[in-house]
Amino acid sequence: MRRALIYLHISIFLWGFTGIFGRAIELKELVLVWYRLIFTVIILLLIPAFSRNIKKLSLKESKRIIFVGFLVAIHWVLFYGSIKYSNISIGLSCLSTIAVFTSLIDPIVNRKKINVRELLLAIFALIGMLVIFRVQEIQRTGIILGIGAALVGSYFTILNAKLVKDFPSETVTFYELASGLFLITILLPFYQHIFPSSSIIPTRNDLILLLFFSIFCTVIPFNLSLKALQHISAFTSNLYINLEPIYGIIFAFIFFHEQKELQPGFYIGSGIILSSVIIYTVAKYRKQLISAATQTKNYVTGKDAE
Repeated sequence: MRRALIYLHISIFLWGFTGIFGRAIELKELVLVWYRLIFTVIILLLIPAFSRNIKKLSLKESKRIIFVGFLVAIHWVLFYGSIKYSNISIGLSCLSTIAVFTSLIDPIVNRKKINVRELLLAIFALIGMLVIFRVQEIQRTGIILGIGAALVGSYFTILNAKLVKDFPSETVTFYELASGLFLITILLPFYQHIFPSSSIIPTRNDLILLLFFSIFCTVIPFNLSLKALQHISAFTSNLYINLEPIYGIIFAFIFFHEQKELQPGFYIGSGIILSSVIIYTVAKYRKQLISAATQTKNYVTGKDAE
């Protein structure tokens, strides 16, 4: 258990650098994601423990995963676009609303009753986003892209929760990344036509950063998180993942001095968003504890009745 938590924390710490790489790499967001997917798919295939667990799927089965893979690619493009058009801190603040958006989208996708408390928390988080949107006028394009990334991210997270129950995680990961790479490859010529000034040839510095980005922010944390999930619950994992935006913003302050680009209202808006995420997480945790206690009580009562 302790080792699993260490693995998980290391993976989240490494994910905290994704925004740093996103800003440091000079390539435009779609080209950046294209190279990230190329490097990651190749590296994963070169890992025997990963590649041998990839299963062949029927056309019907693969369609489900391919669709989610498209969403993952779009999510990444929107997220890195948010960073390029604003900064790391704003992009991560927008991304931290994924958990709250999930509480709204999940009942629709899975046809469940909407939780009023979660709805209020979502509204609370959106108020935080509006505060940031109002005070950071120059970065509004980045904020809109960041909110889009959060919405798409929450949707594919819900769909992924179903997929990992039906297929091995290695199979899901490979098919999603490969299909995401396919989509970006198809979109790249159109993107170059719209943004003709953007180069698809990385500089030597970008190439080195992309390699480190793929290894240390994708492959290693992915493998560590999988090992951790063998011993801890998904809820515990999600609880720790809330630290990622905090790490990312701290790194942005250290490496890019982004605090100079932010208005006081940003901290107010981010505080509102973070509060909503914490309240949501604590409420979910209490609900799980109550549910577990009820099941234990019913089990003990049933035993006594026997």
